[in-house]
Amino acid sequence: MNSREIIAQAEKELNTQFQIIDEIRDYNQEKVLQAFIDNRVAPEHFYTVSGYGHDDLGREVLDKVFAQTFKAEKAIVRIHFVSGTHTLACALFGNLRHGDKLVSVVGTPYDTMQEVIGTMGDEETRRSSLIGNGVLYDEVPLKDGVDVDFDGIKQKVDKTTTMVLIQRSKGYSTRKSLTIETIEKICTLVKSINPTCICFVDNCYGEFVDKREPTEVGADLMAGSLIKNAGGGIVEAGGYIAGKSLVVDRAANRLTAPGIGDEGGAMFNQHRLIFQGFFMAPSVVSEAVKGAVLASKIFDKIGYNSSPKFDEKRTDIIQNITFNDPQKLEKFCRTIQSLSPINGYVTPIPEYIPGYEDKVIMAGGTFIEGSTIELSADGPMREPYVAYMQGGLNYAHVKIALRRFLSDSD
Repeated sequence: MNSREIIAQAEKELNTQFQIIDEIRDYNQEKVLQAFIDNRVAPEHFYTVSGYGHDDLGREVLDKVFAQTFKAEKAIVRIHFVSGTHTLACALFGNLRHGDKLVSVVGTPYDTMQEVIGTMGDEETRRSSLIGNGVLYDEVPLKDGVDVDFDGIKQKVDKTTTMVLIQRSKGYSTRKSLTIETIEKICTLVKSINPTCICFVDNCYGEFVDKREPTEVGADLMAGSLIKNAGGGIVEAGGYIAGKSLVVDRAANRLTAPGIGDEGGAMFNQHRLIFQGFFMAPSVVSEAVKGAVLASKIFDKIGYNSSPKFDEKRTDIIQNITFNDPQKLEKFCRTIQSLSPINGYVTPIPEYIPGYEDKVIMAGGTFIEGSTIELSADGPMREPYVAYMQGGLNYAHVKIALRRFLSDSD
């Protein structure tokens, strides 16, 4: 069969999976819409203020829309978060002081977070990290490098643990991303050991992939990026933090300053984009998930190890493809880049990037720099040479890229 026939056959076999994705999309779209209606979003909420950013009605309503959608007591949504890592760092530094203890309960965190924590980086970076500021740190290794070790959590989490870090998505690893059910089980276990321990979820890549979010299943705090799922592909920058009011307020004090918290910060006329992007997010995420499911099916058909499998429950937009060969990893990323709407003529090459120990190859011809809700692929140049494909503003774009890869592989 040629590439078109392979994809057409795969789509026929994915009808059940696509129906499930559509059902989740419709549920989440209604949830977001209701939050807009209940909070009486109006054109005046798109107006901006200058200077200190005081009395910004749009910013206040935006926070309420996110909080209601995520069933959280409070949320802060700001363009001032420069990345997902910065958003997570504000949540961590805002809630952890000298002598407090942080435990990562799902193994070693994502590369850039290791520098925030202080387990990686040069001397000056470590000095500025959590550990450099006197925060105690430990982690629970994954069982066989893949599964959450609940017995290990019982051993490492105790009455002295201030916060546990739960990374929902796999990052640059081959472990499974955490389902909402698994996150709920972790939070329940941690709270049974220490009711005051803060359960903090890195929710990047996970918003709207399922019907529930971590704050609905026991998480006290979660954070994510607006140039990933929650921004719907049109938000230019920023992030959000949602959860219990006290811990969100502490994070806001870290973003701005004590005494200012969430009451300052001009939004530079970005309100409408953030409102609109969030409204679009459930549909855009569903397109990306469909693209990931199709990719999983296709790569299984042609003999590559791809994870998660096409019929597995999804919890994020990331699709792993293991190539076991650096040249094949580079070829895949270059195919994605060549079919990008922006910089399609550019050839990506492996390079060192701040926050990463290994060279990384990145394909991302995106409208928003670094946006991973748009179709992109990247991976560290280390064994087993895994490509992490994510995003796709529309399913058709993903399908075109897969068809080209299949044609070039004939």
